[in-house]
Amino acid sequence: MSRNDMFTLLPLDDDRCIAEAVVRLEREFAGAVLRPAITEVVRRSHQDLDGPHPAALPELVERLARQRLLQGGSPG
Repeated sequence: MSRNDMFTLLPLDDDRCIAEAVVRLEREFAGAVLRPAITEVVRRSHQDLDGPHPAALPELVERLARQRLLQGGSPG
C-alpha cells in the first residue's frame, strides 16, 4: 500500500500519524481483524479523543483503537 492510499482511507487533520496507526494495528491484528474494521475503529477513536493536545492525539487514538480491537469492537 502506498502512502497516498493510506491518506485516502483517513481524511483527517493528522492523516500521516493516523494512517500509520492503522498500518501498525493492521500488522498487530493480522488475520484477526480486517483493515476496514481497523480503519473504522481508528476513525471512531479519533472522534472520541478530538479534544486533547494535538501532539498527543495520534498516540491516544492508537491506544484507544487497540483497546477496542482487543475487546472485539467492530464497526457499527
